[in-house]
Amino acid sequence: MVEHSITVEVVYAGPQSWIERRRVELREGSTVMCAIEACGMESSLPAGAIHAARLGIFGHKVTPDQLVRDGDRIEIYRPLALDPKEARRRRTR
Repeated sequence: MVEHSITVEVVYAGPQSWIERRRVELREGSTVMCAIEACGMESSLPAGAIHAARLGIFGHKVTPDQLVRDGDRIEIYRPLALDPKEARRRRTR
């Protein structure tokens, strides 16, 4: 049987507009974490950058075991520098 492959993009936007972007070809039925591991991006990112709670596909939060589809953009998000509620409080002062 012929195995179908898909192409996805993995992106990480670092501080000061530094962007790491890689395309990877995977077999159909692969997960978000498989794509991140396959692209080899983890070695070029800061320690702890890849966290299960900070992953998304096209701006929608996903889990590491979420299946990816052809053309998906997997996003690795940075931790918040400041809690949004605290940021609003500071702006109102």
